[in-house]
Amino acid sequence: MSWRFRNGWHASACVRNLARHSSSQAQLQSTTLHFYQNRQLELYASKEAHRLSLRQLVFFGRSMDEEKLIKSANYVRTELPVRIAHRLRDLQALPYVVVTQEGVARVYELYWSAFEKFRRYPQVTTLEENGAFCEFLESILNEHAPVIPSLSLGLSLSSPHLPPDSLDAFMKRMLVSRISRRVLAEHHLALSKSLGTNSLSLPEDPHVGIIYTALNLRHSIDKCVALLRSRPYDIEDESGESVPNRGWPEVIVDGHVDTKFSYIREHLEYIIFELLKNAMTATGLNHRNSFTLPPIRATIVVGENDVGVRISDQGGGLSLARIKSPSDLFSFSHIRNATRMDDTRLGALRSASSRGVKATVAEQIRPWPTEHSNVNSNNKDPEREAGIAPHPRIGLGLPMSNIFTTYFGGTLELVSLDGWGTDVYLRLPKLGTNLEGIEL
Repeated sequence: MSWRFRNGWHASACVRNLARHSSSQAQLQSTTLHFYQNRQLELYASKEAHRLSLRQLVFFGRSMDEEKLIKSANYVRTELPVRIAHRLRDLQALPYVVVTQEGVARVYELYWSAFEKFRRYPQVTTLEENGAFCEFLESILNEHAPVIPSLSLGLSLSSPHLPPDSLDAFMKRMLVSRISRRVLAEHHLALSKSLGTNSLSLPEDPHVGIIYTALNLRHSIDKCVALLRSRPYDIEDESGESVPNRGWPEVIVDGHVDTKFSYIREHLEYIIFELLKNAMTATGLNHRNSFTLPPIRATIVVGENDVGVRISDQGGGLSLARIKSPSDLFSFSHIRNATRMDDTRLGALRSASSRGVKATVAEQIRPWPTEHSNVNSNNKDPEREAGIAPHPRIGLGLPMSNIFTTYFGGTLELVSLDGWGTDVYLRLPKLGTNLEGIEL
């Protein structure tokens, strides 16, 4: 039987499932209505999303005034329900056995609630109304914190029932769309806060909204290294056992170290943080009985159209018995990555679902001792700023890094030198002309 069912039967099945998750009769009635009386959803889902590039976001955000800010608010107000509607359609097309998995129904309810709130939100016409709209955006961002772990949990449990390509394609659409909505919302929030100031005149960090127009790649790497080296020394092996560690390896940065380009700093630093964290952990485990640790090398290279970073470690490589190729670490399917069905990982996802995950570096370092306070106090945690929680062994770091990388057309490749180490190749476009990689 096809994994996509007929809408009529499927809607009824979903209602029965969602009813079990409803806490009141009012919620049940609401669920029933939005499965059957969904003309508004069909209307919005029939519209095209207006994809943007980094250059367009920067160009519009320069010299912000009241008129442009109100225009930005109304763009976000009308664009986000269109993007949410497409993802609601994706959720409605899932097989019944997937919808019944824990977490999936919760995500559907969150999306439907946000869709209804956005489509009913009145036009913004004044700065005072924009202030209220910004508070509304922040509340939606906070409400949707459980989406990433809840989806990952539900789709991991559904892995036996979905072909790997279908599962990964669905998760990619959901997560890229989620990033795109967060970017639009947070960019508008940042523009609203900067009204009346010239953020481009700041000598250290010129930026427009959340986009840094002269992002120093070496500084971002150094920041992530400082945060990571401030961690407690004990690390966990693959079985979850604590392994004493004498310290963290040095990170040598070479190549085109003066490189600057326009990019969303929170996305870049989340990716760098995750890649360096994995490299440091692998190096510590592989050399657990050594008195010294071999260094990790981060090489920066600038091309005509992109910026590249190669991170090389001596952590023994990725010769894991439960994956066939390094790229399987990006997959949410247990067929490609058997660790998706580990009890410890599922438990971690359940815990993360209860408190939310925003996909930021700050969430990763939150449980650590305050040693990292000695790092430049202006260094906000890249994970918290990018929007993912630090639950141990949650299994979202590499998949989310890949999603962040491909959002504006970049690539992330893992090359395992089994028995020696791993080379990771990150490539990001530097011209800012690539449109968002959202799918409809």
